[in-house]
Amino acid sequence: MTTLLEMRGLNTYYGESHILRDVDLTVKAGEMVCLIGRNGVGKTTLLKSLIGLLRPRRGEIVFNGIPLDRQAPHQRAHAGLGYVPQGREIIPQLTVEENLMLGMEALPGGLDRQRGIDPFVYDLFPILRDFLTRKGGDLSGGQQQQLAIARALLGKPKLLLLDEPTEGIQPNIVLDIESAVRQIISQAGISVLLVEQHLHFVRQADRYYAMQRGDIVASGPTQELSQSVVDQFLSV
Repeated sequence: MTTLLEMRGLNTYYGESHILRDVDLTVKAGEMVCLIGRNGVGKTTLLKSLIGLLRPRRGEIVFNGIPLDRQAPHQRAHAGLGYVPQGREIIPQLTVEENLMLGMEALPGGLDRQRGIDPFVYDLFPILRDFLTRKGGDLSGGQQQQLAIARALLGKPKLLLLDEPTEGIQPNIVLDIESAVRQIISQAGISVLLVEQHLHFVRQADRYYAMQRGDIVASGPTQELSQSVVDQFLSV
């Protein structure tokens, strides 16, 4: 598999607080990579650095062969990075359909050149078709998460960044989201970089990286993920 994303020696700060410390990470085309670690170790900072919401002081990000260091978030979205943040950021006063359409702004020509919503997102999350006219703020947390993932997919990303997509979600929808992510990879060919604490979901990834105090301290195939690493990085 070809390398889709490569981070080299990434260092990101909040003010003078050093959060990411010489982080190296790769994602290959067609694979799912999971980033694990306790709260506050830098996982969300890593995703925000990738999408351009935070600017690293040192290091390099290469995506699909192109350096991203000087690109703004909207340029990274146009390049093929999709992002579903922790908290989902659904616009509550817009309908489900309107929230979905916002995702197509990342496509060439923006929303004005798009004819309609790709039905693939309804195959993944059938409930969205039933709720198109409902306000986004009226959905349950799990339904909002499905909407947020679908919205990101409508930008046709090559790599989807998911920040704790199962956090606070009812168990039946967790299974729906896990199934959808598998389909995103197998049917749409989209790679996934996932921040997650749910062990069942973590083990479905191809590879994992474990973070501690802003460093990558362990990595490997998830089939070799040991109980000691689980206890250290996933247990509450």
